[in-house]
Amino acid sequence: MKRLILTAVCAVLAASPLPAQDPREVPAGTYVLDPAHTSVTFSVDHLGLAMFTAGFDEVSGVLELDPADPGAARVAGEVVVASLDLPDPGNGFYDAMMSETFFSAEAHPVMVFTTGSITLTGDATAEVAGDLTIRGETVPVVFEVRVGTGYAPGVLEPNGRIGFSAETQILRSDFGMSFGIPAPGTVLGVGDAVTIRIETEFTGPG
Repeated sequence: MKRLILTAVCAVLAASPLPAQDPREVPAGTYVLDPAHTSVTFSVDHLGLAMFTAGFDEVSGVLELDPADPGAARVAGEVVVASLDLPDPGNGFYDAMMSETFFSAEAHPVMVFTTGSITLTGDATAEVAGDLTIRGETVPVVFEVRVGTGYAPGVLEPNGRIGFSAETQILRSDFGMSFGIPAPGTVLGVGDAVTIRIETEFTGPG
């Protein structure tokens, strides 16, 4: 039955292809992050063996966007530290990550990013500079951003929608998380450099 339904859906889509999707067609206004279509993950070297990767489940954000002036866009986002989703949280690993050694979640329950400036680097790419606050420490960072497709209200839903992929690299020591950083010339520990990746969609005005 499932295969039959899938075949029927594919046939409908083939017969009635979706309109061309262009991020320049979305309306200007306030967009809200869609948590159901957002992932925030980080990767860090573990003992030189592999890149340990995990993410967070509670993310929120607001985007002010005018497609006619994308360089003037502004975004503010928050991540709830306690929503850390570990591949295997057992053996006290989660508690250690929440402790003062790492995220100090009780004293600093959210991580915050706010834009400072946006530099367009291509038709669908940009460098988004801003301030990232973790553990109460605010550090300037630059995200490399790729703009996905977007569509106007009424194409698939009452509201407009636009998507982004973003990546940056930080040093966790800049945020007071120096525990376990390998001694110079070794990899025995947890790396200082952390890569942050974001895949997200925002819904906007109807």
